Amino acid sequence: ERLTPLAREVWAAVRPHAMSTYDETQAIGRRYRRQDEIGTPLCVTVDFDSLEDRAVTIRDRDSMAQVRVPIAELVPALQERLGA
Repeated sequence: ERLTPLAREVWAAVRPHAMSTYDETQAIGRRYRRQDEIGTPLCVTVDFDSLEDRAVTIRDRDSMAQVRVPIAELVPALQERLGA
């Protein structure tokens, strides 16, 4: 899949700074529900737009709010949202 290399790059950037998992199984809605069930506060999604704009979506579990963030700003954006 075309998204896998970028998704793994994003995951590698996040891993040293936050507990994280990588999941590319099933549809995105099912992935979100699975993470909601186990209490994951934030999900980062790489999509086909990410290949063009080098940005990802951060989804907040509690508010369901989603925001696009440049990959270069992802770690600080996550730290801010997690209160780190």
